[in-house]
Amino acid sequence: MSQSYRVAILGATGAVGTELLQLLEARKFPISELTLLASERSAGEVRSFRGEELTVEAVSPEKFDAVDIVLASAGGSTSKEWAPIAVKAGAVVVDNSSAFRMDPQVPLVVPEVNPDAVEAHGGVIANPNCTTILMSVAVWPLHQKQPIQRIVASTYQSASGAGARAMEEVKQQARAILQGQVPPTEIFPYPLAFNLFPHNSDLNDQGYCAEEMKMVQETGKIFAASDLRISATCVRVPVLRAHSEAINLEFEQPFDADEAREILKSSPGVKLVEDWQANYFPMPMDASGRDEVLVGRIRQDISHPNGLELWLSGDQIRKGAALNAVQIAELLVERNLLKASAPALAL
Repeated sequence: MSQSYRVAILGATGAVGTELLQLLEARKFPISELTLLASERSAGEVRSFRGEELTVEAVSPEKFDAVDIVLASAGGSTSKEWAPIAVKAGAVVVDNSSAFRMDPQVPLVVPEVNPDAVEAHGGVIANPNCTTILMSVAVWPLHQKQPIQRIVASTYQSASGAGARAMEEVKQQARAILQGQVPPTEIFPYPLAFNLFPHNSDLNDQGYCAEEMKMVQETGKIFAASDLRISATCVRVPVLRAHSEAINLEFEQPFDADEAREILKSSPGVKLVEDWQANYFPMPMDASGRDEVLVGRIRQDISHPNGLELWLSGDQIRKGAALNAVQIAELLVERNLLKASAPALAL
C-alpha cells in the first residue's frame, strides 16, 4: 500500500510558501498531515488546502516532533536556526534558502539534472538559486551531448525574486510614477517600475554581486564540473513574475543550432518556443504560472565558431523555487528516502 507523509512548510505565508501549498495539492503529494509554520507576525493566518482551512502556527522546536519532511522557504538565517532542529527531530529538510547550498555535505539538486544526488543527503537537501535552476534545466541536455566549456549569462530578473512584498511595491511604484508622485522604495533600493538596475546583492572584490556568484558556484556543483567557466551579469527588471536569461554557450567543437533545438524539444522541464516569422520567443508573461522553462531563439554565435546562443523565460516562484522543492520531495518518496507515517489518504 502506498504511504503518506507528515509535511511542514516553513515560511508558509510568503510567495514561495503559498506556491508550495498549491503545488502539493495540485500534484497530489501523499500527505497525512500538513503543518504551516511562519513567524509570530504571521501566526493565526488561515490557508486553504484540499478543502480544509489550516491555521498558520508560529515556528517552535516542538512543531517538528511529528514531521517527516520540511519544505523551508523563510530565508537563510531562519533555515540555519531551524533546519538542524528539524533534522534532529527526524525530518528531512528541503531548503530553498542559500544557507546550505555550497556546503559540501549537502546535495544541491535540480531533479532534471542530478536526481541521484538526493541519495547522499544527511537530512538537508538544498534548492538552488532561481536563476541557476532555470539555466540548468535549459543547458544541461546540451551539456550531455557535448560538454560546455564556458557560459556567459545575462539575467533579467523579476520582482518576484524579492518576494510578495516586492511585487506589491512595484505596483505601488508604477501608480505613484504615473500620478507624478515619488515612488516608494522600502524593499528595493531604487524604483524598479519603468526602470532597471544591476542586482543589488553584495559586491565582491572582483565586482561580481552575490546573485551572480550563486550562478557561478552553484552550476559547477550541480553539474559536478568545478572547471566549468561561468560569468554572469544579473539585472533586476520591471517584471512582476518570471525571470528571463540570455545564455551564451561555448563548446569544444561546433554545436549545430538545429541539433540543439531537437535535443531541447524532448528534454524534461523544457518547452521550445520559437516563431521566427513572427519574431516570437519566450516571454515572462507566457512563462508565469507554468512548470516548464521556455527556451527559444537558439542560434549560432557569429563571434565564435563553437558558440551557441539561447534565450529563456521561467517562472521564478514556480520552477525557480517551489516546484523544484516539491520535485525533490517527490524524489525522496519515489526512492524511499523518507519514513512513511501512514497509509495514503484517498484523493
